[in-house]
Amino acid sequence: MKYHLVCFIIGLTFLTCTGGFTQILDSPRDGVYDKIHTDERKPIPYTPVREADVIWQKRIWRAMDLKQKINHPFYYPETQQKHWRSFMTVILDALKEGTITAYDVNDDQFLVPLTYTELMKKHTKTETQAVYDPDNPDVITGYKEVQQEIRPSEIFKILIKEDWFFDKQRSVMDVRILGICPVYDKYDNQGIYQGQVKFFWIYFPEARPVFARAEVFNRHNGAERRTYDDLFWKRMFGSYVYKEENVYDREIVEYATGMDALLEAERIKNELFQFEHSLWEF
Repeated sequence: MKYHLVCFIIGLTFLTCTGGFTQILDSPRDGVYDKIHTDERKPIPYTPVREADVIWQKRIWRAMDLKQKINHPFYYPETQQKHWRSFMTVILDALKEGTITAYDVNDDQFLVPLTYTELMKKHTKTETQAVYDPDNPDVITGYKEVQQEIRPSEIFKILIKEDWFFDKQRSVMDVRILGICPVYDKYDNQGIYQGQVKFFWIYFPEARPVFARAEVFNRHNGAERRTYDDLFWKRMFGSYVYKEENVYDREIVEYATGMDALLEAERIKNELFQFEHSLWEF
């Protein structure tokens, strides 16, 4: 009788411990349903375009200021959350994994690939950190300089290279983004601003599968799971033109300044609209 009682107590204890252990591993679902759609998404394929069907084309370069309110979904969250990451966090994570290839900034034709290690060696910054007394953490014994990698939250501008063209087969004006280049602000050891530095170029069609699985926070409807690929596909971002394809290969700021530069950027943007508008009769 005592033997059976001991076995019963041991078995009950085992089941109790197992149940408690299972509850720790199987965390509650954070929501009313399993969010699996975004993780399985694929980018919408581009419509094939023949060279003979393109009767007009213009290449332009744009700049996205992530400080603008319309571009906040690209910059936030600064700290990675459970369901979403910032745009630069997605890119840097993909570079570490080898899913996306980074290219040298000296040429935006994607000719010189770089590994993540090579990239970070070229773009490190020196920070001054305080050294504290191990016996008294409130006392600073000195300062030291350390090398730090560029953080995603330090990227406030994205350059976009894209082609606009008219396809006579479909009778539509279309645009294809070719490349993306993050830009960060550079400061010296004294905190003095030294200008903007291009980080790297990535080939946008190669990165689309990664962007299609990266969820973006939607402030209007939490059930609509937008991704970064959706934002680019639907042109849900703000930008301004800083260069158009020209024989001198120069940017707008090289031949116009101040208000003239702004008006030149608007002229280039309006040319795209006016060309499409003038194709039809109303």
